[in-house]
Order: sequence, then structure tokens, then C-alpha cells
Amino acid sequence: MDVKESMRAILSAESKAILNIPVTDNYEKAVDIIVERVHRRGGKVVTSGMGKAGQIAMNIATTFSSTGTPAVNLHPSEAQHGDLGVLQPNDVVLLISNSGKTREIMELIPLLHGLYADIPTIVITGAPDSPLAKAADIALFTAAAPEVCPLGLTPTTSTTMMTVIGDVLVVNVMERIGFSPSEYAKRHHGGYLGQAARSKE
Repeated sequence: MDVKESMRAILSAESKAILNIPVTDNYEKAVDIIVERVHRRGGKVVTSGMGKAGQIAMNIATTFSSTGTPAVNLHPSEAQHGDLGVLQPNDVVLLISNSGKTREIMELIPLLHGLYADIPTIVITGAPDSPLAKAADIALFTAAAPEVCPLGLTPTTSTTMMTVIGDVLVVNVMERIGFSPSEYAKRHHGGYLGQAARSKE
């Protein structure tokens, strides 16, 4: 298989995987919680994940922040060494683990509740029956399509689906709060995006 054939196969596989992400009422619930905790109570979204999932968690946090929903990324290992202090009473936590049993993420949950017992957790995972899914207040599932990596190991398809689920949350929160180009421009003072946002004001 040459590169073009491989590319077509990868695009086809990842597109199908995205279309198979389960569309459930949990997305509405997740958006409701984020709007309530962040935009009505003054909290923030705190994302967390390990490895590749951690990179997706960081991306989701920065995208939320740039679109009017304050968010930070918390490294689950660093949380055990003081960074848990970033949490505040009205925050909501978004945890990401494809397997739903990542040790550092599972260890983070009791730490969260030890600090604030009622802090809600939203989980993105590929494993509905996993410990993480069962421990979450809201679970969003990727449908666990096979990775396009030829080894079937490297997070590829799974991270694509996690990113898309993050986009679904961000876009729906933006729509719910009526986020405008002028508000976007306030957060983007430089670069093409800032210029484009100001031109729409």
C-alpha cells in the first residue's frame, strides 16, 4: 500500500469512528453542568489526562479558555504533589482516559472528592464498563474504534475521537452562553484570529 492508499484508508477509518461516537443525553447534561458551575457560580473547567490523553485534555482546556469558559489543565501526577490546590468549590472536572483505568486518573478521583466532596466529574473514555466510567457523574463514550496505528497500540483514532468530543462540548457551551466575536477578540489580541474576530465586530 502506498502513502496515498494508506491516507485514504486512515481518513476512512477515522471518519467512520467519529460518526460512530454515541450521541446521548449525557452531552446535554455535561453542557448544563459546565454552564452552571462556570458561568453561574464562577468556577472553571479543570481537565486532566495522562500521556496522549493528557495532551488532548490540555487542548480542550485552552480551547474552552479562548472561547469564554475559564479552564485549566491539571497533570494527575502533579496533583498529588500540591497542584490539586488549583481546584475551587464551584469547579467541574473533565477526565480523559481511553482505557478508563489509567492509574493516575483513578488515583485522582478520591483526591478531588477529599478536597471538595461534591465536585462533579465528566469523563471521556472508550470503556463503558471501566472503573472510571462507573465513578463519573457523566460519562461520554468514544465507541472504542480500533487504532489506525499498524500496531493497534499508538493512540491515533482514540485521540481523534476525544478531540471531537471536546469540540462538541466547547461549541455547545459557546452557543449556550451566546459567545460573540467581540468577546473572542478580547481574548485574542494578536495574530490572524484576533484580527478576524475584530473585523466581525
